[in-house]
Amino acid sequence: MLKKLTYSPFYIKLTHWEYWPFHVVYFPIYFYWFWLSVKARSFFFFSTANPSIENSGFLMEKKKDIYDLMPKAFYPKTILIKSDTDATTLLNLFVTNNYTYPVITKPNIGERGVGVAKLENEQELIQYLQHSKVDFLLQQWIGYSQEAGIFYYRYPNQQTGIVSGIVGKEFLQVVGNGVSTTEQLLRLNTRFVLQLAKLTTKYGKALQNVLPLNEVLILVPYGNHSRGSKFVDASNAITPQLQVAIDSICKQISGFYFGRLDIKFNTWDDVANQKNFSIIELNGAGSEPTHIYDPKHSIWFAWKEIIKHLNILYTISKQNKVTNNLQYMTIAQGLKMFRDQKEYYKML
Repeated sequence: MLKKLTYSPFYIKLTHWEYWPFHVVYFPIYFYWFWLSVKARSFFFFSTANPSIENSGFLMEKKKDIYDLMPKAFYPKTILIKSDTDATTLLNLFVTNNYTYPVITKPNIGERGVGVAKLENEQELIQYLQHSKVDFLLQQWIGYSQEAGIFYYRYPNQQTGIVSGIVGKEFLQVVGNGVSTTEQLLRLNTRFVLQLAKLTTKYGKALQNVLPLNEVLILVPYGNHSRGSKFVDASNAITPQLQVAIDSICKQISGFYFGRLDIKFNTWDDVANQKNFSIIELNGAGSEPTHIYDPKHSIWFAWKEIIKHLNILYTISKQNKVTNNLQYMTIAQGLKMFRDQKEYYKML
């Protein structure tokens, strides 16, 4: 008989640092950020890290602009849908651009996975349009079996870049036993318990269905930590061949020196040979080395990795400033960026 978890969401979050609020995790890091800011004489030293990306990809960068920096073969078919687009126009764009269901929709300016959806039919697409208050991307679904985040950086004064970490992503899914309902299966996993309210809103009474023996049901088909995916440190997948492949790919992205590639793929051998993979997202200066969120890692490991990557970000930004005669973002510009982000999040 299944044992139902009785832990409250509060207890689960309290006893697993990966769920702690962002500012709690980063509180000790702010002191190091302040030290780097003193050395750079700017709180916004990151702003020269990726010169071709708005705000270097720290906040409020537009995803479509980043996709446009990449060779089209690297990422899924993607078009920008303005917030004032009507349903007829959207459906015409769907047909003329040869989209097929399912598709992915996501805000053009992202915020920790908010607003990302996999849509299976025309009705869901129209509903998404009607509820969206912001510009969003319509993107062809990529059916590769695995998803991962690859952290990459390259110092401007060096020809070769480095892959510093990889995170594998295990989707929120359950396996049927022929007896238990989907909700009962979800309650066996503390990670999934935290998602029950959202899943109930989305799936409703379907969570009371009994899943057949050994049937796999993926409830959240994309690797987002805040949506229930488990992040696993897959840095052992880094090989010399993979390093060369990722470096070659990233050097084809104009002005990109620091950040994380979120990719879908079938095997690591395929990625190393630059085939059967797709970059579903590229994140810049605001990127985290998300392999830190593997449950096996302590908060001390996380702090060490964050500080390491902040130091890399500082060095890259400083080199770009000097080499390319760039200027750091001013205090007024930086504060405006944070205000804009706060107002934008309200719309999401």
